[in-house]
Amino acid sequence: MGTGLLVPGFARVGDTLHCEDVALEAIADAVGTPAYVYSAGTIRDRYTRLTGALAHVPHRVHYSLKANSSRGVLDLLRSHGSGADVVSGGELFRALRAGFRPEEIIFGGVGKTRGELHDAVAAGVLLINVESEGELRLLHDVAADAGRVAPVAIRVNPEITVEAAHAYIKTGEKGNKFGVPHDEVLELARLAHAWPHVTLLGLDMHVGSQLSFLEPYERGTERLLALCEQLRAEGVDTLRYLDVGGGLAVRYDAETPPDLTRFAEIMTGVAAASGLQLILEPGRFLVGDAAVLLTRVLYRKRSGGKEYVITDAGMTELLRPSHYNAYHRIEAVGPTSARVVADVVGPVCESGDFLALDRDVADVQPGELLAVHGAGAYGYAMAMNYNSRCRPAEVMVDGCRQAVITRRETYEDLVRAEVVVPNWETT
Repeated sequence: MGTGLLVPGFARVGDTLHCEDVALEAIADAVGTPAYVYSAGTIRDRYTRLTGALAHVPHRVHYSLKANSSRGVLDLLRSHGSGADVVSGGELFRALRAGFRPEEIIFGGVGKTRGELHDAVAAGVLLINVESEGELRLLHDVAADAGRVAPVAIRVNPEITVEAAHAYIKTGEKGNKFGVPHDEVLELARLAHAWPHVTLLGLDMHVGSQLSFLEPYERGTERLLALCEQLRAEGVDTLRYLDVGGGLAVRYDAETPPDLTRFAEIMTGVAAASGLQLILEPGRFLVGDAAVLLTRVLYRKRSGGKEYVITDAGMTELLRPSHYNAYHRIEAVGPTSARVVADVVGPVCESGDFLALDRDVADVQPGELLAVHGAGAYGYAMAMNYNSRCRPAEVMVDGCRQAVITRRETYEDLVRAEVVVPNWETT
């Protein structure tokens, strides 16, 4: 990556896989499975490497909660100086509850409700990234009702072609639902500059997710800089921020890691050309390879000439393989030398419930443990209760210490919001 060696959060000590200094077998014995296990050292390392590469660039880092909004992760990143990027009222609630100050929070998202805009204005967040004229008008009305002036950045769709692992994580191409079409930005900016209850403070983009190569950032920021120049030429003098989004990749398999030195060079040029403070919204890059999903083998089965490894974790715990056809490396926690080509599948009543298909894996037997790597981003955040399954526990490891940061759900949690005796009303 051009900025030093990666800190290995997960490594074998003797024959057994550890998270930092704690054996994963010990964690499974203590909290059960399935469970997410996080390496605090890995998260610190990624944050330090990114901010270190950008040390000479005026910038702010706002961690993207959609990758993983668990309180333990938020506390760790906040303690190291990160701000927050939220895309819902629930994420705003989580960020404030975790101790982020309102001026450390950016509120994005393509479909904010009136209530969410009200909450963002009332909290006093740093920026609200608007994505349409309709949203800007609604925000202006909400701010006027509150007697406030809302701080606005316009999310620009730079309309550039991006190579990504899956179509669902491309966000900056023409015709995408995200952002304001490039040729409509100036007119919307003029409205924001003219209206009394919003103030235009920035331009924003997000070209996509899991980006190994940096050309999209170069082309996208070129388009943002051109818009800045045009707005300044028209007398808009309120711009303070240029938000380049997130999207830096992590390595799940054979992906090329992003070159942070080159990324810093690009950002240095952008900051110098714009004279604005840069905002970055990394999510996956900070937490993606900082966790494993720990799961226990329930059964072995052979059917139709195929081998199956059936585990106690599946699509309800880790949706990415089924939803994105995503690859996650799978490793036996204990000692094993034999190999087998098998489908690693979960217990959910869906044929699409799998962690890996036709994969060369350790020839594990019932009762043994597997670690599914690269599970820190879009893992627990997308976990669900389908089949009335309880969401797993989350454990943070820091050196030789471990702590549960999210307890395992119980059956009572599944029905807590249900109304047993409805209060019927006649209209």
